[in-house]
Parts: sequence; structure tokens; C-alpha cells
Amino acid sequence: MKIEKIFIEEEARNGEIALSLPKRFPKAQVVYIDNHADIWGRVKKPYLHKRDSLNLFIAHKKGSLVKEAPDAYGISGEPHYYFIHAYNCIYECDYCYLQGYFNSPDLVLFVNHQEIMASMQEIADKTTGNLWFHAGEFSDSLALTHLTNELSFYHDFAKRNSKCFIELRTKSANIKELMKLDPLPNFITSFSLSPKNKIKSHDLKTPSLAARLKAIEKLYKAGHPIGLHFDPVIHTDQFEEEYQELINEVSKIIPLNKVEYISIGVVRFTKDVYSQVKKNYPKTTYFHSELTKGEDGKIRYPRPMRHWILGKIKDMCLKAGAIEKAVYLCMEE
Repeated sequence: MKIEKIFIEEEARNGEIALSLPKRFPKAQVVYIDNHADIWGRVKKPYLHKRDSLNLFIAHKKGSLVKEAPDAYGISGEPHYYFIHAYNCIYECDYCYLQGYFNSPDLVLFVNHQEIMASMQEIADKTTGNLWFHAGEFSDSLALTHLTNELSFYHDFAKRNSKCFIELRTKSANIKELMKLDPLPNFITSFSLSPKNKIKSHDLKTPSLAARLKAIEKLYKAGHPIGLHFDPVIHTDQFEEEYQELINEVSKIIPLNKVEYISIGVVRFTKDVYSQVKKNYPKTTYFHSELTKGEDGKIRYPRPMRHWILGKIKDMCLKAGAIEKAVYLCMEE
């Protein structure tokens, strides 16, 4: 990862991350600013510029620090929220919605974790029963944790709040910092997995399937709870064989009845993201598929087709030992 400039908000300049990161990237120019929002995203920067270089912003998140998640974001029956610890990702998945969401691929790391957790605590204090806080909505939850040292904050929050489940959503195999922490039943790492040929074709710059499975195996053997996301599913004539092979490989390292939950979802886009994907990846195989715009505005496979696809993979998981109530269809009614 090549960092050209590091922009540090004055409010954050004396913090641990602001002091340590410039040493990690000694060739990067360091610039002190008042507010990242005055610079980041103000001018449209093409998404694929991330292949050459990125700028890095160290900032305090303002406004909403924790947001309510949309329906079918997680297992139904309990409230779901996501907290915002970063913007953008070092990986380059060709279906990633971030390419049509932000005006810039530059990274923003938020360092006001105490304020974020205070917002989480406020929600927890008002909620009866279990609730969920998800990380990874706008950035991979593990990819840069060796630089940010943030996991311990949220781990301590989970330890203090046993009814609060924290999910780290990731495609990374960067588990070094996580392995330093004691396993907690409510601190869950969930890995997005696809067949190995789909990872090579679409999950650009991400760890391979073998690397992700090795990370899952290490965490599971150390006692850390694991979740799985078979998402996004891309339909091909061979998708049943591909996912059967994938599920067989996963089952060799962790019994599916020991997985906390399994999410299954098809590839999907908003109109703006779809436009950017076509521009950035004109040769991608998505556009040989039967994608249509639904009543909800999302562009994805027609309902009968996608429910048939999702049902096939769900049946594979159940036959492999998954618990039915732990398998859900992501972003489906």
C-alpha cells in the first residue's frame, strides 16, 4: 500500500495513531488540517486511482457515530446497528459499492473510539435484550488493525456489555491483533467467502480463499466465535458445484454447526454503484447476467432467480450441518 500524503486533523495530532502512522510511511508527506471533510471527497477522485497511490486521513468522526442497520442486515429478531470507524478499503473488489458511494477512494481512519463507544453504550442502556453492533460497513474490519490498534477498545466494550454482540466483517487474513485478545462469545469475526475462482476474478488484492480459511481455522482453534458470509453470490452455470466445493472446504476446518451464523446474499447494486462498476470494470462477467432493477431500486437478479440461487446454497449449508435458525438471507425480505 503506497501512501502519498497523510492528513491529520489538529484535534487528533497528539493521539497514538497520529504519532505512529507517519513512521510507518516515512515517504509520505504529513499535512495538518482542521477538518478532513474540507478536503476528502471535495473533488471527485476516480476509484481506480487507488491502484497507484492513496492519501490517508486521521480524523474524528462527527455527526452520527452509530447508525441503525437496514432490514435483513443480520439475524432477525434483535436490533442491529453499525458503527463507523473508517471510510474506504485497501482492497479492490470489482462489485464494491464504495466506488459509487464516496467521491474518493482515499482512506479515512477515525480515532475517537471513546465517543463512538459512548454512542453505542447509550443505545445499549436504552435497549432491553440483546443487540448487535457491526463494523465493516464502510471499510474492512481487520485489514488495517495492525496499524490502528482499535480492536482492544471494542473488545473491552463487549466484555463490559454481555448483551451487546460486536461483529467484525472482513475479507482479510490479518488476525495478528485479534489473536492477542481473549475469546468472547459476543465478539464475533465474520468472513466473507466466495469460491476460489471468483475471488481471483472479482476480489482483487484480497487474501486468497486458502489464506482466509487458514485465518478462520486459527481463530476457531483459539476459541474465537466465527460467522460466515457467502456474499455476494455471482451466478454461473457452475455455481452449485463451486459452492458445494467451498462449503466442503469450510467444513474441514470448522463444523458448520459451530458457526455463529451464515449469511447468504446475491450480488446487488444501487443505480449509482452499477453505473460506476460498468465504467470501472466494463469486461466483468456481471453484465452477461440477468440483472434487473427491482421495485426497491436495487439492481440484482430477478426475485424467482435469486431465491432459487439462495435456496440452493442454504440447502447445501443445512445438509453440511448448519443450524437452520443460524442461516439467513442477506438483504432479502
